[in-house]
Amino acid sequence: MKIVVCIKQVPDTKGGVKFNPDGTLDRAAMLTIMNPDDKAGLEAALRLKDQYGAEVTVVTMGLPKAEEVLREAMAMGADKGILVTDRVLGGADTWATSQTIAGAIRNLEYDLIITGRQAIDGDTAQVGPQISEHLGIPVISYAQNIKIEGDSVIVERQYDDRYHVLKAQMPCLITALAELNEPRYMTPGGIFDAYDAEITVWGRADLKDVDDSNLGLKGSPTQIAKASDKVRKGAGEKVALDPTEAVDYIVGKLKDKHVI
Repeated sequence: MKIVVCIKQVPDTKGGVKFNPDGTLDRAAMLTIMNPDDKAGLEAALRLKDQYGAEVTVVTMGLPKAEEVLREAMAMGADKGILVTDRVLGGADTWATSQTIAGAIRNLEYDLIITGRQAIDGDTAQVGPQISEHLGIPVISYAQNIKIEGDSVIVERQYDDRYHVLKAQMPCLITALAELNEPRYMTPGGIFDAYDAEITVWGRADLKDVDDSNLGLKGSPTQIAKASDKVRKGAGEKVALDPTEAVDYIVGKLKDKHVI
């Protein structure tokens, strides 16, 4: 069984974010982490590896420094790491990103592709389903549990206050929730092995069946009108009332806002 996990190195938003003049994120200037949903997807793949002896390949697109997140994944237990990096791929929106990753995955054998539900830097939840569309395979999103049965995958898909149980024949793509599991830690031996291992690096020339018009900033139909850091909220209205008056005041505000 061969599993491909798509992971992303995202800005650590606790340290603030920075932007380029064109509105895109200045990724080179920020501290980074592995996207939480992607890490849960990686853990799901590693558990399937533990259970079925699967081979796990992690793929990421980004700057050369994104090699760090691949080595983290390999230190956790992934077998191979592939970095897709090229100047012409920079500034990509979800459409161009999914085209790029799909072009890379076409070089690989796979039974299952796992991505995170969404990345914390964009929160679009679009890339995973778009990859499946480009590859022509089924997708099950919002996975909170994953099982393998023969040549099929059975997934509990989160839905409001319940879940759907869906079954799809592999090859299939699954998008994972951060709540799917508790990712394991890197091991000391895994860290040594990961930094001794070779990372495969692919550029534009290695992407299969992708047109230049669908890549990078020029191939991105999404145009950023404005970008900014978190907007600071004002102090709000402060009042000093006794408990009875405070209740009447709060209820009145809720009525004014049509909350109740």
